[in-house]
Amino acid sequence: MNPHIRFVGHKQYVLGSLKDNQICYDFNKILLYLNAKGQTMFGKNFRILEQDRDVIYKLCNYYIKDPLNCKKLDIDLNKGILLSGPVGCGKSSLMKLLRYLTPYGRTYEVIPARNITFAFNNIGFKIVEDYGEGKSYCFDDLGVEPTGRYFGKDCNVMGEILLSRYELLLNHNIHTHATTNLNAQELEERYGGRVRSRMRQLFNLIAFKEDSMDKRI
Repeated sequence: MNPHIRFVGHKQYVLGSLKDNQICYDFNKILLYLNAKGQTMFGKNFRILEQDRDVIYKLCNYYIKDPLNCKKLDIDLNKGILLSGPVGCGKSSLMKLLRYLTPYGRTYEVIPARNITFAFNNIGFKIVEDYGEGKSYCFDDLGVEPTGRYFGKDCNVMGEILLSRYELLLNHNIHTHATTNLNAQELEERYGGRVRSRMRQLFNLIAFKEDSMDKRI
């Protein structure tokens, strides 16, 4: 009934104003909500830091689907998000947290890429089929998973899945998201030129600065 209002426990957070059935979001109010929600999910030490404000601003505009700001920020709402940055900068936490920003947005499951490869090693190519179709996913830590191996046959599991996810985007408009520690050149070395080309069409790249602090310390 009030899509601009969220609750963390019993505390109410008003993220903006409702006018003519549209929400006019206030970014500062969004940050207050995300900080409180993040603490319930990840512990009391969770903080939204000023140095991450630009990255979070881009992500929030994508999640609330603000067409004007997304155009200014060169974000395509028809693509998913590839969130890159150094180890420990908070990529995974943000992708888990931002799912709670909008009440009616299509959600996704966050799955570590290495877990998918381990499942492939036990089950085989059905894993590629399962993750290459159906619902939306966020593949966490993309690019650092090992090469899959099933009955003596090696497979670049996530590379194959990303090719399938591209077809899924084209045919069914189902988005794929991912986090990675790797840069563009490293991703191409890991997956090859063909997959890297598809990734450009699958994802908006949003990147933390290289000197972003490790928040796990």
